[in-house]
Amino acid sequence: MLKNLNLPNPVRLCLLTAVLVMVYLIIAIPFKVMNVIPGFTDIRPVMLFKPVYGVFFGIPGCLAFTIGNLIGDIMSGSLRWTSVSGFAANFLGPYVFYVFWKRISKTPFSLRTFKRILIQIAVIIVSSVIEVVIIAPSVKLIYPEVDFILLSVTIFLNGTLFPLALGIPLMILMQEELGFKPYKKLNSEVYE
Repeated sequence: MLKNLNLPNPVRLCLLTAVLVMVYLIIAIPFKVMNVIPGFTDIRPVMLFKPVYGVFFGIPGCLAFTIGNLIGDIMSGSLRWTSVSGFAANFLGPYVFYVFWKRISKTPFSLRTFKRILIQIAVIIVSSVIEVVIIAPSVKLIYPEVDFILLSVTIFLNGTLFPLALGIPLMILMQEELGFKPYKKLNSEVYE
């Protein structure tokens, strides 16, 4: 699709990132009103895209995920100093999937077997723990009145349950039915 536009790679990178940010915001913004801790965390079905963006879109997906979160914070009035840690965590969340399936795993990405789904579940949990470790302490440090346990549990559950319940089925659909391939590089066949 983007390759057929005959644009230089940096332009395609920007277009892809912009499209992914728009998709993120379409899902994220309506749920910003479902606050758990107002201004700090809410119910986030958009987390289903965390593994999708990392595996199928690589670095552009990671950038889109974090930029989308930042724009969501700005639009909902919850932009704070702790948004810096949120920015980092929302980049690293999908980046864990990209690194695991691109660099660490000895086999190509696939969720065709129960073993591969279990591996994906483990990566989802690791990614969520990383997000909690980055966001929760920084919020507690700057805003000590925030309930640390509730914040940590909410971040973990958002980062785990939505990718498990919605992200895995979406990834299977994208790979098996829609022909998406894991991210390789900007001019690879995933963008044709």
